[in-house]
Amino acid sequence: WVFADILRHLATTEPIRLIVSSPVVAAQAREILSKADAPSAAIEFLTIPVGRCWLRDMGPIFGLDAEGRKTVLHFQFTAWGKYKAYRRDERLPALAAESRGLPLARPEVQGRRVVLEGGAFDVNGVGDALATEECLLDESFQPRNPGWTRGDYERMFAEWLGAPNVLWLGRGIAGDEDTHGHVDDIARFVNRRTIAVCREKNAADVNYAALEENRERLRGARLADGSRPDIVELPMPAPKVFAGRRLPASYANFYIGNDRVLVPTFNDPADRIALGALAELFPDREVVGIHAGDLVLGLGAVHCLVHEEPAAAGAGAAAANGGAHGASARRSG
Repeated sequence: WVFADILRHLATTEPIRLIVSSPVVAAQAREILSKADAPSAAIEFLTIPVGRCWLRDMGPIFGLDAEGRKTVLHFQFTAWGKYKAYRRDERLPALAAESRGLPLARPEVQGRRVVLEGGAFDVNGVGDALATEECLLDESFQPRNPGWTRGDYERMFAEWLGAPNVLWLGRGIAGDEDTHGHVDDIARFVNRRTIAVCREKNAADVNYAALEENRERLRGARLADGSRPDIVELPMPAPKVFAGRRLPASYANFYIGNDRVLVPTFNDPADRIALGALAELFPDREVVGIHAGDLVLGLGAVHCLVHEEPAAAGAGAAAANGGAHGASARRSG
């Protein structure tokens, strides 16, 4: 239902490409979409065998080459440096590029493929990126590119993502053991100079110190043009725990579509505060809550499931699930 609800909202205003692992799954998905009253006629199904639904991390990242042509960037995916089974998922960007008829580039630095997940960074399109030290620089736990320094990552962001100015945050939120500090759970660009950042006001909560430090880092940061970013705070929901495990629930894991913003919600009093704050930041888009209890049980949320495709040289969206996923058309990023 949650996948169908996401597609029900997006497919009315932007094309969707839904990645399914088999024709059997495609048939099941069509039935669910029909029951959920989602406009399945606007959804293109791509049959590509995958083992996970987290398209943000393993799927194609779209960019423009030197001639302004849309290109698929195929960063290497190693299941967050944690799991052994990822070979089918690692092939996804190349197969997606082939299905779209787009050129493929495999980012390398000094002859080494670059390991990078889409949830590990966020960009504003004018030279700035957000990332965490916990995810990219911690060599002791789930290393992505062993031996890499801060400078190595900054050169890679400049060369391959057009973002020479990296705003480094510290740690991610509790419960994020799979990704070990993805930035899309703590801070996001909402326009070229405004960053929405999560804040925990309960000093007894395990997230309090890390989120306070991140907020202070951003308050002292400079954007690529030398100006300071505008900081807008998002609340944190009350702790979500299942079977004794803290889950990575965060309102920052929202997805920006062409005419609406899909925001994870948790049946929590802070839902309305988060939705109101984001509605003020996106006055030209409808802000929609997506109940994400089941998603965070799988250690992800809305942004993790989808990946936008810019409209340059054609419009479209991408999606996956051993089951479902999605992405947007007019927005570049």
